[in-house]
Amino acid sequence: MKTRIAANLVQSTAARQAFAAASTGLIIELAGWIVETFRAGGKLLLFGNGGSAADAQHMAAEFVNRFMIDRRPLPAIALTTDSSVLTSIGNDFGFDLVFVKQVQALGKPGDLALAISTSGRSPNVVRALAAAREMGMRTAALTGGTAKPGGDLGPVADLLLNVPTDSTPHIQETHLWVEHMVCELVEMEMFGDSRPA
Repeated sequence: MKTRIAANLVQSTAARQAFAAASTGLIIELAGWIVETFRAGGKLLLFGNGGSAADAQHMAAEFVNRFMIDRRPLPAIALTTDSSVLTSIGNDFGFDLVFVKQVQALGKPGDLALAISTSGRSPNVVRALAAAREMGMRTAALTGGTAKPGGDLGPVADLLLNVPTDSTPHIQETHLWVEHMVCELVEMEMFGDSRPA
């Protein structure tokens, strides 16, 4: 077990390091887009399935409440939380539209849609990001994989951040690191760096 733990830690760290080496500029760009969206009076819509749904909720909470510093709330909405909306859309129209209809109801030009998908192939996530783009929203995606980076989300994402590994756990671990980095960069840009030295 100790050997497995040590090996997993090395692999997880390597996945984050490989992503950071290739995509630091994209992380900064995503943070900049979010800052621009908030400053212009827009909002951030986040969505994904399973662990990615949890990531969407986690990231929205960091913006609405706080990440590292006390500051005014920022408008971020996870489209994964309203059980009545999710189940009514799923029941009446099918699971593929559970995020599309929410994007259409809540989104507007000037907003930013952030899709989170380990594979980049989830039909409901792809369709929602495409709908956001059609509505004039900026679109970004966090994905993973090496065979077809970005999966089906790549063509509908204005900004694609793909973790170059096929290990689902390491993709998800890297996504969480990226999400935290983006929250930190947004707070720093908008409110100053008030972390202890």
